[in-house]
Amino acid sequence: MKPRMLFPLSLVLTSVSLFAASSHDLVKTTTSWDGQPLPSVQFNQPEITIKEITIEPGEKLPWHQHPVINTGILLTGQLTVHTQDKKITISAGDPLVEVMNTSHYGENTGSEPARVIVFYLAEKGSKLTVLDN
Repeated sequence: MKPRMLFPLSLVLTSVSLFAASSHDLVKTTTSWDGQPLPSVQFNQPEITIKEITIEPGEKLPWHQHPVINTGILLTGQLTVHTQDKKITISAGDPLVEVMNTSHYGENTGSEPARVIVFYLAEKGSKLTVLDN
């Protein structure tokens, strides 16, 4: 390589490294937050739904179940999720892999709105949430 070509090449490599994207896993798991294994799933036509859910301070959601795999990340606030025998409290920035086919509810135990982005993976047209009777 010619000596005068080294400078431009090193400049290009340096500028590429200054703007390189990075990533890290927030969650990589085969279980939900309560330790239960996620089921094996196959779809004829998979459908992804992304929801933003806001739960006001002191608000308690009704008992419900998710018949599909879902996960989310809490953007703001604090949220406590309860099953019959377990609970978990998450704060802004925390991810959560939801329980599946298990009755549970969430409540905002903080002083600001709890905003969560939830990602659902299901068969096209499936119900994502089913209220308990």
